[in-house]
Amino acid sequence: MAKKKTAKKATQAVARPPVELSERDIRTLEQLGKLADDVVGRATGRQELRLDIPTRALSNVRYNKSKGFLEMGKNTNQRQLFNLSQAKSYMQTMLVSRGCKDLIDQGKNTSIRGLFYLLKHTIAGAKEDTFATQGECDPIIEDVEVLLDSLREELHLFAQSKGVMVGNIVLRDNGDQIDCARMGSGGYAVPSIVEPESIQFEKCDAKFILHVEKDTVWQRFNEDKFWRTHNCILIHGGGQPPRGVRRLLHRLHNELKLPLYCVLDNDPWGYYIYSVIKQGSINLAFESKRMAIPDAKFLGLRSIDFERCDLSDSVTIDLNEKDVVRAKQIAKYPWFEGKPKWQREIKKMLENGFKLEVEALISKDISYVTEQYVPERLANRDWLD
Repeated sequence: MAKKKTAKKATQAVARPPVELSERDIRTLEQLGKLADDVVGRATGRQELRLDIPTRALSNVRYNKSKGFLEMGKNTNQRQLFNLSQAKSYMQTMLVSRGCKDLIDQGKNTSIRGLFYLLKHTIAGAKEDTFATQGECDPIIEDVEVLLDSLREELHLFAQSKGVMVGNIVLRDNGDQIDCARMGSGGYAVPSIVEPESIQFEKCDAKFILHVEKDTVWQRFNEDKFWRTHNCILIHGGGQPPRGVRRLLHRLHNELKLPLYCVLDNDPWGYYIYSVIKQGSINLAFESKRMAIPDAKFLGLRSIDFERCDLSDSVTIDLNEKDVVRAKQIAKYPWFEGKPKWQREIKKMLENGFKLEVEALISKDISYVTEQYVPERLANRDWLD
C-alpha cells in the first residue's frame, strides 16, 4: 500500500507587535540610512564605491589637554569595493551595517558573537564565508561604530559583562527596579548596555564612587560593608573594565555628579587601567567623550606604600622585562608626561624593582584596606590626579 503523502505546511511568519523606537534608535537609523544612500548615490552616479573610515590608530589619536581625554583625528582610510584587497572588507562593512539595522528595526539586542553567527554564511557562487572567524568580525563592528559615530550599544550590540556594583543607589533596569543596597554578597551584575533607554537612576544617596580593580578586593569591601559606612557606590570591572562598566561610571559621574576614586594594583597594568578610565583608550578614542572621566582620582596602591604601610618583602612581585618596558611607555603618555607626581610614581616603582597587588595589604590585616588604607587617603585627600 502506498504511503499517503502529507502536504508540507507553509511556515508562517510570527506576527510581532510594532517596535517603539527611542530617539537614539531613530538617530542611529538615520545614520545607517545616510550610509546606504551614499552607496546608492555613488552607484547610480557611476562613481567609485568606497567608504572613508576614520583611522583607528595611535597616529590618528591626540590628547586634548583642555578636555582631558583622547580624541580621534581626521585621518581616514579608504575601503573600495572594486579593489581586490579591500572588496571583502567593504562587503563585510555593509553586512554589519545591515545586521545592526535589522536589530534596531526588530527591537532586539545580540552579542557581538551573536552578530557574527547572524552574518556568517557561504557567499553564493563561491566557497568562501562572509566571515571566517570572530576576530575578523570584531574590527568591522568597530569600523561601523566610528563610521556612524555611534556606540556599539546604540547598534543594539553588547559584549561580555563582568562588572559588579553595590551601594546606596536605586535604579531601573529595563523596567525592573534594582536596589543596589539589597544585593547581598553577589552584587548587581553590570550589563553591557547601560544607556539611558535601558538604565535609569531613580534614587541615589551615595556621595562618591569607589572603583576597585578585581573581584577579590571588591568582595572584601562588600563584606566589610564599606559602601554603607562610607555612603558610596562600590564597583569593579574584573581587571580591565569592559565598556559597560566604563560607560556606567561615566554616567554616574556626570549625571549624578559623583566623584570617582580608583583602587588599583601598583604595577604598569594598574596605571594603564586608570589611564583608560581617566583619558580613554587609544583604540576607542572615538568614544572618549562618552566614557572618559578626566576627574577620576588614583588612591593607590602607590609605589611609596611599601615603606609607608610597612609591608613585608614576601608580598612583593619582581618586575619583569615586559613590566619595565610598559612602565616607560606609560611615563611617556602626554597626559602623564607633564605631571611630576606621576613621573615620581613611575620612577619609584622602577627603582623599587617590584610591583604590588592591592591584596598585599591583607598582610597587615584582613580589613586593613577597608578600615585604614582607603579611609585615611580619602580623609587626607591623598591621591594622584
